[in-house]
Amino acid sequence: MFEIFSKAFGIKDVKNKLLFTLLIIIVYRLGAAIPVPFIDASYIESTINQAGSFLGYLDIMSGGGLSTATIFAMSIVPYINSSIIVQLLTVAIPALERLQKEGEQGRKKITKLTRYITVGLAIVQSFGYYGLLRKEGAIKYISGFEGIFAAIVIMATLTAGTAFIVWLGERVSEKGIGNGISIILFAGIVSRAPSAIASLWHMIEMGTNGQYKYFAYVPIIILIFLTMIVFIVLMHLSERRIPIQYAKRVVGRKMYAGQSAHIPIKVSMSGVMPIIFASSILGIPSMIIGFFNLEPGTFWYDFFSVLKYDSWTYAIVYFVLIIAFNFFYVTIQYNPIEIANNLRKSNGSIPGIRPGKSTSDYISKVLWRISMIGAMGLGIIAVFPIIFSKVTQQNISLGGTSIIIVVGVALETVRVIESHLTKQQHRGFLE
Repeated sequence: MFEIFSKAFGIKDVKNKLLFTLLIIIVYRLGAAIPVPFIDASYIESTINQAGSFLGYLDIMSGGGLSTATIFAMSIVPYINSSIIVQLLTVAIPALERLQKEGEQGRKKITKLTRYITVGLAIVQSFGYYGLLRKEGAIKYISGFEGIFAAIVIMATLTAGTAFIVWLGERVSEKGIGNGISIILFAGIVSRAPSAIASLWHMIEMGTNGQYKYFAYVPIIILIFLTMIVFIVLMHLSERRIPIQYAKRVVGRKMYAGQSAHIPIKVSMSGVMPIIFASSILGIPSMIIGFFNLEPGTFWYDFFSVLKYDSWTYAIVYFVLIIAFNFFYVTIQYNPIEIANNLRKSNGSIPGIRPGKSTSDYISKVLWRISMIGAMGLGIIAVFPIIFSKVTQQNISLGGTSIIIVVGVALETVRVIESHLTKQQHRGFLE
């Protein structure tokens, strides 16, 4: 990886893309340090710890901007949710499906629709964030005209911050090394690394004060962290290749032999999307408890507490939802019938499998098996921090979701840089 980056800085065009991306990241991190007016951030951190995993997930996605009440507190979570909604609508609404197949112009219209939905979701999420802060007493002005003005300023600032982050991500995709939204997420999550290191150092200090069990916890946590990285890399790079054989064809008086190819099916084809889906849904009960200030012992508190982040019920339901959403996402991405029809039109076939229904059934069976392996892997990575906390009685977030995002973006960024290097260093046959 370091060799690739050193080569990249030796080529002017690639170096300019990297420097532009670095500049955008610096702008993003500067914005993550600008506080929102009328909010006292000292009230927020305890609220996030009490409200459950969903607010903690939002805080990770924002690089700590939520807990410090900065203008980028909501990060690009509204954009992610908007993209998911548009993908679901594309499957359900034929007009959007046709628009997606129209090429570049159709994709531009879908991107514009995604932006509009992002702004709408950002307004709704900023209102919920304002209501939670007001209940906790973090708003300086909560009544009369001053309270209304403070609410408008807070919601407008948070919404504008999200829109600006999306704009930064699009600039990285256009003039930088690509994958702008992923790069923004990567920068926010990596910025939390110092606090994670500080937590490990605090555990070492506790061990020196007589609590010797923490001396064992620290190397175990580091080992688990490294093991999860290796496991995620293997999942990200692993794929099942379905062989394809194309029939011989005659061009003029010459007969050309059939070519061999393959259909790559990645184990982690859905990425982190199933975890985002499941976290968003299971975070609702904890949000309701925190937002409406439900008292312990009441019926509704006990009802929603069944799915609190630190419960075994939450871990089981979380694992099941990840598997279900993984299959759902794969179903959206792959259509075995369409793949089989395209193979038939191009005179291609899978060796030993008859064209038509037999081919689509075979592809469906392979997809099901690969999807199950990928879903189980995602579920284990996501649920393991909860199990670890229950067993050790230590509320330490190993960040399965964060590690998946960081490793995935790092691998994809290296692949993009390699493609830029290949393009710049390749010489045509006339040169």
